Amino acid sequence: MLTPATTSSKDTGAGRPGSSLFPIGQMLPFSLVTILFFMWGVPNNLNDVLIRQFMKSFAITRFEAGLVQSAFYLGYFSLAMPAAILMRRTGYKTGIVTGLILFGTGTFLFWPAAIVNRYGFFLFALFVIASGLAFLETWSNPFIAELGDPDSSERRLNFSQAFNPIGSISGVAIGTVFIFSGVELAPEQVAALKTTHQYAAYLQGETLRVVKPYLALGAVAFALAIIISRVAFPVTRSSSVTAGANKGENHLLHLLRRPFFAFSVVAQFLYVGAQVGTWSYFIQYVQDYVHAPEKTAGYFLTGSLVAFAVGRFGSAWLMRFVSPGRLMGIYSAANVILVTIGVTSPGWLGMWSIFLTSFFMSLMFPTIFAMGLRGLGEDTKLGGSLLVMAIVGGAVLTPLMGLLSIRSIATAYLVPLGCYLFITAYSFAGARALHSPQP
Repeated sequence: MLTPATTSSKDTGAGRPGSSLFPIGQMLPFSLVTILFFMWGVPNNLNDVLIRQFMKSFAITRFEAGLVQSAFYLGYFSLAMPAAILMRRTGYKTGIVTGLILFGTGTFLFWPAAIVNRYGFFLFALFVIASGLAFLETWSNPFIAELGDPDSSERRLNFSQAFNPIGSISGVAIGTVFIFSGVELAPEQVAALKTTHQYAAYLQGETLRVVKPYLALGAVAFALAIIISRVAFPVTRSSSVTAGANKGENHLLHLLRRPFFAFSVVAQFLYVGAQVGTWSYFIQYVQDYVHAPEKTAGYFLTGSLVAFAVGRFGSAWLMRFVSPGRLMGIYSAANVILVTIGVTSPGWLGMWSIFLTSFFMSLMFPTIFAMGLRGLGEDTKLGGSLLVMAIVGGAVLTPLMGLLSIRSIATAYLVPLGCYLFITAYSFAGARALHSPQP
């Protein structure tokens, strides 16, 4: 049986009656960091639009376009550990400001990438953006979990994470309105443009459409970096413990010897792969099986993200009555059923089934994150970085779906189906472990 890190007997998961959700006296840093959850949701889901847009503007395959997610999530993987090392030495605020500066720099690189019209340059810019987001997520998630009553950490993190899908909705909406031109050329139209030597100009125009939204996003990131740099941040529990910690201890090996934490990392890897893959190919699923134009498919994806946001806020409320692990088990089992329908019955029924998976996946990232960090003490920051590194699942599983999509988009959704089966088992095992008396 999976056993979590040692924690108090009060850690029942649903939180003891009267436990405070919000950190008393620290609402300003709490609110500013919660805004960051919105901020990184925007570029995460602009990627779903970019995949479709780059297939058009660079005339590339689904697999090649899927490298958008690979470049993006490799940035998370590469920088999460350096972010954790810096965090152990300097505290939360320095890492958050560093992340925002990297984030803004990456968005501004979209301008020269569009001018030289090189797909590889865009992938590099996305890597830089994700490097900044690795700092933000590595620092923000454990900061919110630690800031306040430990008995309400899952609820508090789910509340802050609920603003992430609002950013996701905004990202897809911005991409659908400002990046998608609505011009989808038939093969004969492409041939005609090539004959008149106008096709290259058309592709360049489509590429340039991605620049303005990213420049605006970068300006906001730089403004937030300035504001946060001027706000005092509190000393958290892991910060005070780390100050007197034994520097010679091998914290990484110590963490990986905890079976429950190790399984949490695997669950996070699979969850992020399922989430990113589901949304990355949803527009194409809608176009292939419902035969809707790209803008309409983009609006369907936006609606799915609205369901994701509703699920986040609803889950934060439901966790007052149901333990996080048990609730996640129920939700992941629902997704097993829904994705099975999406694979076996492509069309309107399958589309709505995939659409609804966003509601049930909504609580998974913050719940796995908070459950995995329970009782880690001085290892909290390092544990948080490993859970953020698990985001590389989006880089690994999305191209795998792209390869399976050669057969059909519906077949590609076998990948998230397998992920949800594992998460279902992890969730119920974790719920039992967190309710078991600890030695």
